[in-house]
Amino acid sequence: MFFRAILGILIPLFFTAVVWADELQINPNHPERYTVVKGDTLWDISGKFLQHPWQWPQLWHNNPQIKDPHWIYPGDTLYFSYVNGMPRLSLSPDGNDEKLIPRVRESSIDQAIRVIPSDAIVQFLNSPKVVSAEELAHAPYVIGFVGEHLIAGAGDGVYVRAIEEPEGLGYTIYRQGKPYISPVTKEVLGYEAQYIADTTLQEPGDPATLRINKSDLEIQRGDRLMLTGEGELALNYFPRPPEHQVIGSIIRVMGGVSQIGQHDVVVIDKGTADGLEVGHTLDVYRRGNMVVDRYQSVEAVAVKMPDELAGVLMVFRPFERVSYALVMQATGAIHTLDRVQTP
Repeated sequence: MFFRAILGILIPLFFTAVVWADELQINPNHPERYTVVKGDTLWDISGKFLQHPWQWPQLWHNNPQIKDPHWIYPGDTLYFSYVNGMPRLSLSPDGNDEKLIPRVRESSIDQAIRVIPSDAIVQFLNSPKVVSAEELAHAPYVIGFVGEHLIAGAGDGVYVRAIEEPEGLGYTIYRQGKPYISPVTKEVLGYEAQYIADTTLQEPGDPATLRINKSDLEIQRGDRLMLTGEGELALNYFPRPPEHQVIGSIIRVMGGVSQIGQHDVVVIDKGTADGLEVGHTLDVYRRGNMVVDRYQSVEAVAVKMPDELAGVLMVFRPFERVSYALVMQATGAIHTLDRVQTP
């Protein structure tokens, strides 16, 4: 077990630089105090005091005697109070953190408070991926197997066309999956790249020779390859609303689930081309049903019910035209084709 001494807390809170000018909206059911426990996330803790968790920096009272006041860890008790008519969250009951004395704490690394439940998204950080039709058309592909094998697995080799000027040694084999289709324009926004195997380049050329390190599925001729990404850190996300208006839809739910709830991963039909970045949060609105009104006139009239707020999601992996997002809150049932928009 590793230990480290740190001043303040284990992990930075999720808005160290950005402070939103929106008026604070306090959760009417907030506690007067809360003691942080192992397993808490910063998003969940913020939600106990705020209706919009990203407004944390406006509520947290900075203690000038602590080197980095944006850090908390298990065992800390947070107190809610009003100081000069303004809501405040601090480490002391009266909100005067200046009385606190800086101290060195020793704590195991695995006690770090995370912004979000990163285990819910870690499998989506490297694979699957979204690729365009152009990327598919130009990607190297498996043409045969070393040793005339009919199938290949870990330790076997494959021949690939064409990697003559490699940009790296690690390549991921993937298979074209289902298309992501815009519910509005019906155009293809990209294709899911289904993970098949990890390989290492042995000899460049046309065909090139690669060795399989591990595989989840049987490798087939025609499977495509891409450079293996380094992956993204699943700890330091900074949730915040986009600075501009974004309106889109949920077009798929990942993980084989049929009903969407808190901490499920979904795909939305907006991406970097629409200005979305890692950490952007969007409200989810359940689309209102169509109801037939037979009371006002002889002929029945279809009336659309209002859309209802059903949750909040956070983008954690944006691509050009679609994004993977984690459902942070779900106050009602969420479905594909539900609307997402800037809060």
